[in-house]
Amino acid sequence: MTDGYITYAAARATQAAELAAAVGRLTARVTALAEEGRLAGPGPVFVGIGASLAAVCAPVWQLRSRGIHSWRLSAGDHPLPFPRSDHPVFGVSQSGRSAETVAVLESVDPAQRYAVVNAVPSPIADTATVLLGLGDIPDSYASTIGFTATIAAAGLLAEAWDGGRIHPGWAELGDVFAATEREVTEQVHALAPLFTTVTSADFVGAGPSVGSAEESALLFREIARIQSTGMSTRQYLHGSMESAGGSVHVLFGGAREAAAAETLAGSGHPAVLVTAERIPAAPGVHQVRLPALPPAQRAVTEVLVTQILVAAVARLRDVDVEEFVFHNADTKVTSGEPRQ
Repeated sequence: MTDGYITYAAARATQAAELAAAVGRLTARVTALAEEGRLAGPGPVFVGIGASLAAVCAPVWQLRSRGIHSWRLSAGDHPLPFPRSDHPVFGVSQSGRSAETVAVLESVDPAQRYAVVNAVPSPIADTATVLLGLGDIPDSYASTIGFTATIAAAGLLAEAWDGGRIHPGWAELGDVFAATEREVTEQVHALAPLFTTVTSADFVGAGPSVGSAEESALLFREIARIQSTGMSTRQYLHGSMESAGGSVHVLFGGAREAAAAETLAGSGHPAVLVTAERIPAAPGVHQVRLPALPPAQRAVTEVLVTQILVAAVARLRDVDVEEFVFHNADTKVTSGEPRQ
């Protein structure tokens, strides 16, 4: 372990078991919060940065699909104090130290300060009135289990909010994750050569899978050092797709993403489709099949594909997965540090 982190390989090796244990803890905690009346009324506003912001995409989609107004917002993109509303504000940060997220949470009424964090105690955990902790799970610097467990925490919240029912599939997710990993690893490793000489990569997702695209782009920048972009399918089709060339295109979704992948492959651009649907094979499209799951659970398996793929790509490109190039001094805060 270095600076509180374990290696990427170690985190990946124990991820299925850690995820199963975390879901058990989180289910009990979310159920208790619901029984206390803490998860009722106007829908949650999730604020976070980077991976934490990506992790709550599918849960927000689930809340909206239930007719509950909910948002995910970049914590650094709003003037403070945060605008007053009746919505509880969830600070999401695996480290519990993201400076922008702490600042947002401190600017709202204490009764509206909620948090989803891994590290407890931490500045965000200490600031929150209502806390959902992942359990201080040892994680890698380029987050693995911290990210998937955050999806699980927010997904459980989304289902339980305002009298909702937690999907029984969560109890089996650890086993499903492990089985999926066994089934797709060899196939995903075989895709790594597509990235050997490219200069960029596009990751595209439909609806609840936008977060998977965003996290995939982040991991490919962090671990493989490939310029990467994550966006929604519709945004991609509205112009961004035009710059295809010298890149690989990974699409998460169903029929619409399959059509886009086929179009790209037909023009000579490498395309990978990650889907839970039965999509007919198309020339030049590399398809990875996942189990059919509800949105937040599916997001966990989607990022599993990326975690496997990016490590294989880094090896081919001779990049050390543990070595980061830049370290910024103002993105994290420590307990007791003055904040503005």
